[in-house]
Amino acid sequence: MKLKTIKKTKTELEIEIIDENETILNPITHILSENEDVEYATCMTDNPLASKRRLFIRMKKGSPDDALKKAVKYLDDEIKKFWKSFETSKSKK
Repeated sequence: MKLKTIKKTKTELEIEIIDENETILNPITHILSENEDVEYATCMTDNPLASKRRLFIRMKKGSPDDALKKAVKYLDDEIKKFWKSFETSKSKK
């Protein structure tokens, strides 16, 4: 996966993601959309078969970088909780 910043302002961030699909971007976009400081977050592509996607974030207040960092951290924590629960359930068999 390669990332390239397309646009960065005080309230907006647009990143191009190469060699990745919506599998990782949809959960990030979902968590961003639940943040009350985020005005708008979406994942875009010109063609569903293309290897490039764009993540766009517009803020009501705060930094788009901070919002993205917080969303990714949240998802990382959720994945770790899931893995821990999975490991625990395997040991109970």
